[in-house]
Amino acid sequence: MASNKKDMRRIDLIVPYAEPAKDKSDGDMASTMATTLPMAAIFTRNKMIGWVAVVFALQSWLAETAEQRRTAATPAYFSVGMSFMSLLVGYMPLFLPPVTPRVGTGSGTEAPPAAPPS
Repeated sequence: MASNKKDMRRIDLIVPYAEPAKDKSDGDMASTMATTLPMAAIFTRNKMIGWVAVVFALQSWLAETAEQRRTAATPAYFSVGMSFMSLLVGYMPLFLPPVTPRVGTGSGTEAPPAAPPS
């Protein structure tokens, strides 16, 4: 029964498909990782995250385009510097060992001793 009905679509109303333009504000995931990984390495003092941060920072710096250079909030070499700083923080205990407290001295946060009876 449907075959005898007239096609109601009008040819003059057909709109051809046009692919949307690429948004210029799309973030670059590599530069995002190069910015956030050094902070994660500093907070956790994890050396492996620090080395991964160096690799991501160098990769995003070397792959930076002129458009990214113009529109970036911070220069790419800033991410490289931050990643090397995260390595410095990770390896700092090797060069500046933490001071260990002497046995029996406590942490310095305990309550004062009781006053002697008079």
